[in-house]
Amino acid sequence: MLSRNSSIADIASCSYNQCNTEKDIPNSFKEVNHTIFKEGKATSDLEIIKQLSVWLQNNIKGGPGLSEPSDAALQIMLAGKGGVCSDMAQIFNNFCVINNIKVREWGNTRAPFNKEFGGHSFNEVFIKELNKWVLIDVYGSLMFYDEASVPLSVIELYQSVRNKKEITFKSFATGREVDHANVIKNYLDPDTTPFLICKYSNKTYDAFLGLFRPHVPVFIIHFMVFLLGKSYHYRFPLDDYKKIYS
Repeated sequence: MLSRNSSIADIASCSYNQCNTEKDIPNSFKEVNHTIFKEGKATSDLEIIKQLSVWLQNNIKGGPGLSEPSDAALQIMLAGKGGVCSDMAQIFNNFCVINNIKVREWGNTRAPFNKEFGGHSFNEVFIKELNKWVLIDVYGSLMFYDEASVPLSVIELYQSVRNKKEITFKSFATGREVDHANVIKNYLDPDTTPFLICKYSNKTYDAFLGLFRPHVPVFIIHFMVFLLGKSYHYRFPLDDYKKIYS
């Protein structure tokens, strides 16, 4: 079962770093990381993830979705030959691990389910100087803020939307315009609900994808990992997933 009902308290300690250490990340990420920070690295977590996000956004054009081992996905994306929001979120996870920043990946859907909405993937990072989780959309170098201009977590954002509280959003990339319609579609629609992606082992999926692609369809590879009990799963902290998909 890939989907599970959860609670805000249950996911408080969940992170991508729990299943992935720096030694689990391919060397290609470490080489690119040196390039990203060749002019120096900021001293705060918030500024580091902004610096990282802007570099990735400036150097990855996007394109078709990928189902490749993470090192291959990174090279394809940097070559301008592919990468959707979920691909960007996944490689961002690995860069955060390398830079000792706690990170996790989220997706969203509509509640009730609406097949016209394809969903969206994004990240959340724990900022030590703020002592809180902060939502970051790497694809748009985007963050959300409350009335006091404090960056919002994923849960804070969706609770604010449902409670009709004032929310602001802006890109921290110099000169980048925000696609307001896209932000409303992906985040601010009141029927949108988030789910946290848990227990994703980059080393495990790299091994299976590297061994079996392109000889075996991707969904079968994922099913193999599931049968072995090594699959990721989705946690829904705000809504009952059974009702969403009923």
